[in-house]
Amino acid sequence: MNRNQLKYLVIIAMLIDHIAWVFIPMASVLGQIMHFIGRLTAPTMAYFISEGYYYTHNIKKYAFRLGVFAIISWIPFVYFEFGTLPIYYINGHLFIHSTVGVIYTLFLGLMAIWLWDKGICPKWCKILGIIGLCIISVIGDWAFFNVLWCLFFYIYRDKPKQKWIAYSIVGLVCCAPILFTDIWWTYLFMTGIFMVPILIQFFYNGQSGSQNNINKWFFYLFYPIHLLILGIFQWIII
Repeated sequence: MNRNQLKYLVIIAMLIDHIAWVFIPMASVLGQIMHFIGRLTAPTMAYFISEGYYYTHNIKKYAFRLGVFAIISWIPFVYFEFGTLPIYYINGHLFIHSTVGVIYTLFLGLMAIWLWDKGICPKWCKILGIIGLCIISVIGDWAFFNVLWCLFFYIYRDKPKQKWIAYSIVGLVCCAPILFTDIWWTYLFMTGIFMVPILIQFFYNGQSGSQNNINKWFFYLFYPIHLLILGIFQWIII
């Protein structure tokens, strides 16, 4: 599969995952299967952030596009998660939801790659900067896991063994709830992230596919729109 085909595949996986959050109990067999499938999306998109950085002709425009859609997605993501707007009043007091969607952490992952590759500072300074990006990523979906995956995918781009070892180490941390909760079986779906190396290593042919604008903009637009629609179903219709 080329890059476009693989992106559409994991977008469908994301949709399946989000539908499950709205309609299917997490502890059910069907819920676990749907969420397992959904674990393909964020790591694969992190992989394509590293690919995008490598191939882009204008990193500033790429970063700006991610940043803008991270902001645009804030309202639909918060509404999907909590059934409210990000900024709201209760009894005369102003509240702000700081939780943001996955495009935000992918944006920070791109910043981590950019800092590592082009930063004009000592290595220790770059590491501190990346730690800082990981800290501010905790308000986002997939948090620092996305930041580190983006970075490691870039650093070990031409070293498959090291790349997937680094990916798996981060993935094991991501799966920690399985070991540290009494209801560990409800988090088994997290192991779906370990299907990503198989998907990319054996099914991705390294080709980009068509360069038309539909393929370029589809994920950016689909992400907030589908969250808004599912949020309406979850908080108004159901």
